[in-house]
Amino acid sequence: MRTTLTIDDALLSEAKERAARSHRTVSEVVEDAMREAFARRGPGRRARLVDLPTSPGGPRRGVDLDDNAALRELVDEEDGGAAFRAGP
Repeated sequence: MRTTLTIDDALLSEAKERAARSHRTVSEVVEDAMREAFARRGPGRRARLVDLPTSPGGPRRGVDLDDNAALRELVDEEDGGAAFRAGP
């Protein structure tokens, strides 16, 4: 399946380096890393559920929740992209 992810630059660089060293694609390296991470959690073990804040009314008029590029652009305009930066 084809999808789009936003990945930290350093992680993507590491994945590209590992792919080149092992003569595999970046997708194969990322898939293997995800399988290993999921296997460590154990079968049937679920992550703790977290209550997320919600607000009534849905998205603003003209906002397409299926267009991640447009959503990111909108967030960048409003907060300088702080919502997408990692860290505390």
